Amino acid sequence: MQASSVWNPPDGTLGAIVRQAQQRASCLHARAAELDRAADAADSAPGFGAALRCSTVGVIAEIKRRSPSKGWIQPSIDAAEQALAYQSGGAAAISVLTEPVHFGGSAEDLADVRARVGVPVLKKDFHVDPIQLVEAKALGASAALLIVRALSPASLRRMTDAGHSLGLELLIEVRDDDELARALDVGADVIGINNRNLETLVIEPGTAERMLGMIPASVVAVAESGVTSRSDVERFAHHGADAVLVGSVVSAADDPAAAVRALTGVARVAREH
Repeated sequence: MQASSVWNPPDGTLGAIVRQAQQRASCLHARAAELDRAADAADSAPGFGAALRCSTVGVIAEIKRRSPSKGWIQPSIDAAEQALAYQSGGAAAISVLTEPVHFGGSAEDLADVRARVGVPVLKKDFHVDPIQLVEAKALGASAALLIVRALSPASLRRMTDAGHSLGLELLIEVRDDDELARALDVGADVIGINNRNLETLVIEPGTAERMLGMIPASVVAVAESGVTSRSDVERFAHHGADAVLVGSVVSAADDPAAAVRALTGVARVAREH
């Protein structure tokens, strides 16, 4: 699989959020020395990829107060309490959205969650500058999200190298064959396939099912977006998903522990290559 060298900056919603992320990252540089010290002092975090390598499909349960596609989902979420509920429901990992404008998250949410749960925590944000990965490490994250569509080939390589140098695991998100090739080129250990086009916000059914089998068995494969029921988990499992990332349905649930529990226990189906 050969990756194209052609790349254009993202349009639509993703493009707008990336530009805002670049502005937020520029503000972090004023705290670079402080963040470096905190990252150096951070305790070892639980392994993210290893937590998703079980006999059943791992559930990454996400704390999501709002989203560009749905608006407000659950504005009153207490991040730490929600994470504890997810953990008690059997979540393999917790995803914390730290983007403030479109998702209602914060760095404080991640720090609060890390202090309360024992499972790995993913910093879910639009990471475009290595300083954001230093912040992720300083906050105690096990892993951080990189969206291939949001990063030029050179930036993706730079961000991947920065994450690895920090000892931070990376969930590298793709949505088409070329992006998958780019993720594999930079040595991705965990790849997420997003059924949602982040530029248009439209869910494109079948994206994950088509692409899961293209991910080498040595790489953890995560299906993202459109998971609302156990039958969805079973469908992704059939196509070789090691894990699913679930946000809106568990964030909106009156009983988040039960909502997560309903999605767990689905047997993994090994990919052939």
